[in-house]
Amino acid sequence: MISDYTLTMSDHHNPSSSSSSEALRRRNRRTGLWVLGIVVAMVGLAFASVPLYSLFCRVTGFAGTTRVATAGAAHKILDRQVTIKFNTDVNAALPWQFAPEVRSMDLKVGQDGLVNFIAENISSTPAAGTALYNVVPAKVGRYFNKIQCFCFSEQILQPGEHVNMPVLFYVDPAFDQDPYMKDVNVITLSYTFFRTESPELDRAMETFYEQ
Repeated sequence: MISDYTLTMSDHHNPSSSSSSEALRRRNRRTGLWVLGIVVAMVGLAFASVPLYSLFCRVTGFAGTTRVATAGAAHKILDRQVTIKFNTDVNAALPWQFAPEVRSMDLKVGQDGLVNFIAENISSTPAAGTALYNVVPAKVGRYFNKIQCFCFSEQILQPGEHVNMPVLFYVDPAFDQDPYMKDVNVITLSYTFFRTESPELDRAMETFYEQ
């Protein structure tokens, strides 16, 4: 009897057994935290998918989205010339007039271009607009760099107010080294203004990101 009791007590206080149990608990806690982290990350990505995709497009030029350049960045000016055309539209829900001062300009690849757009609120109440933009052909988006632009930011105009909206840009010299760009002599930069926080803008953004 004493022998059996001693054996039982020895097993109960076995350091190896206690260590294994503690290691298992630590492993379970780590697994639980890891799964929780994945769930939180997936939820966060669901809410951030549109902003992240927008950032991705603006950085890479994907889907005809122009890239955002740093002011004052040095770039070589080449002899190759391209024609830049400007197209503007205003959704019917926004009571604005919006147009470029010039419809096109000829620039050398790498040369800075400056175009001024004029927007006017033709209604009797304040109106806020947000512009979406792209370039055609879409494959040029990765080489079309904007240094200064009003796109994706809310613009509020008072009744009868008109404002100048300049855009400073250039075509990256790497454009000339890309064999897929050899047939491109004309690039169209397009802007469409929508009423801010409107169903029309939401639908347009969904369509834009699905391209």
